[in-house]
Amino acid sequence: MFDYSVLHWTTFITAAVLLNLSPGPDIAFILGQTVRGGRNSGFAAMFGIWTGAFGHVLMAAAGLSVILATSAVAFSVVKWAGAAYLVWLGISALRSRGGSFVSSDIETSPRFFPIYKQGFVVGLLNPKVAVFFLAFLPQFVVVGAGPVWAQLFLHGFLIIVVAAFIEPPLVLAGEKLTSRLRNNPRIGLWMDRSLGAIFVALGIRLALEDR
Repeated sequence: MFDYSVLHWTTFITAAVLLNLSPGPDIAFILGQTVRGGRNSGFAAMFGIWTGAFGHVLMAAAGLSVILATSAVAFSVVKWAGAAYLVWLGISALRSRGGSFVSSDIETSPRFFPIYKQGFVVGLLNPKVAVFFLAFLPQFVVVGAGPVWAQLFLHGFLIIVVAAFIEPPLVLAGEKLTSRLRNNPRIGLWMDRSLGAIFVALGIRLALEDR
């Protein structure tokens, strides 16, 4: 079971790395929260995104992603829900006064679970991820290597494992680059506005995308 060649693993790992490095709502959300609230907020967003991605892995393994790939109505419902949520996050950031960047609030503010839940929703309500998994993962199913659902689950889970090597350094780098800027309320206000604009733009882009 799970008897794959070296070429198989090399091809898959390369594709998984490129997938995790590609820009999108997930990376933008993680880096945005890191800039906004520091390392803890960045990791909270990252774990939330991973949980949402794991939901897509389960759906792909169970065959539920086929619904999103074949049903225009289901795809549209999830797409508009995800777009509305991103726009709502963006508007909330645009209305902020920049106080979230004051460093004295970062260590004491219990923001982990709210940001984690936001990341989970952002990851789960992105139908492009479900469709991508459905198109990407079957390419690595090998006849005789095990049940199809198990192979889909294994490769989907490994994509998240690869993310565990790529995204934490991005969070640490983002936290280091912005740690000196959070004490300036004016810069904090500008960061909130920029983050809000990014989320609104991502929401609009998601709303305009087709299957």
